[in-house]
Amino acid sequence: MRIAIVGTGGLAREVAALALAQVRADRGEVADPVVFVPQNPADPSPVGGIVTRPLKELEDDQALVVAVGDPALRRRIVETETTGRAFGTVVADTARRRGRSEIGEGAVLCDGVVITDEVRIGRHFLANPHACVMHDCTIGDFVTLAPGATVNGNVEIGDGAYVGAGAVIKQGAPGRPRRIGAGAVIGMGAVVTRDVAPGETVVGNPARPLER
Repeated sequence: MRIAIVGTGGLAREVAALALAQVRADRGEVADPVVFVPQNPADPSPVGGIVTRPLKELEDDQALVVAVGDPALRRRIVETETTGRAFGTVVADTARRRGRSEIGEGAVLCDGVVITDEVRIGRHFLANPHACVMHDCTIGDFVTLAPGATVNGNVEIGDGAYVGAGAVIKQGAPGRPRRIGAGAVIGMGAVVTRDVAPGETVVGNPARPLER
């Protein structure tokens, strides 16, 4: 499949480079292996030398990948703007899946990502460079791991959660997983040693709820 990337920001440009290498490895040289789907269909300008195409002009073999870091915005785009389209997956050639894992449609695994054994990940997952998901984790839909985020074993992460750059989630225990609620935000560099409630933002080491 060729790849159509929804979004034209910095993350989308990074994903485009991964997608281009992936399509060429799978199919060789083909016309428009990667295109951008711009937020403004009236602007046909190329982005970083890659052509843009409105969603309605995509061909059947162009699978969508939504390259937007914010989980809520990614969900909104998928649920309101892409009806009837097939989704693809972009996996860097330096990403590693070791053991048994399942990942839903629309995922992006960037350079250096590691996913190990008995991991279950939902739809439209985004793992930025050098993020890690260790054994026996369950991750919901529309979850983002920022660069260098580490999710240790026996952790459950709810839909739409965001784990900041360099954050570490301490390992749970068999039968007593550490739980990160839906829509939670883990701040950059935070060290999470306790469960995090749905919608809660935590920061620091050890991580505590953000005071407003």
